[in-house]
Amino acid sequence: MPSDHLMRIHSPEFKAMAERVLRVTELTSRLNVLPFDDEAGKAELFERILGRPLPSKVTLYPPFYTDHGLRLDLAERVFINQNCTFLDYAGIRLGERVMVGPKVTFITVGHPVDPGERREWLSGGPIDVAENVWIGAGATILPGVSIGRDAVVAAGAVVADDVPPATLVTGGKATVNRQW
Repeated sequence: MPSDHLMRIHSPEFKAMAERVLRVTELTSRLNVLPFDDEAGKAELFERILGRPLPSKVTLYPPFYTDHGLRLDLAERVFINQNCTFLDYAGIRLGERVMVGPKVTFITVGHPVDPGERREWLSGGPIDVAENVWIGAGATILPGVSIGRDAVVAAGAVVADDVPPATLVTGGKATVNRQW
């Protein structure tokens, strides 16, 4: 896993992040029970979640989940379908005209593979999605990944490596890479 971002779990930085996660979880739980046509209510909650107004030409269908919110950068004309999750502590950027299918998950942080370090550290890296990318239903985008302009991520794909521009990536099969 990339380690652009490394944080000790028992630290002031982690405590601040954990407090933000609790606040944002409360805000997203309120967002996700609003009537669909309550545009003013949704706008007010998104502004509190993101720390700024949702861009006017972004389409986002709840339910919507994020753990931090302040590091989620959405460009103009982004479309996000229902039931997507953005674990954005290390940063997620979606470029203009990105389309995100239902149940897509973006994860910027995780834990080291080493069992001795797993409960002591968070590691990860930002996710960057370039313009005009389509991410299919149920895909998972892992920490530190960049997806190039005009690429397509197939439904159910697990993306652990950078995706070149104008390519189709597929696959979700887990493979044993090493044992310890």
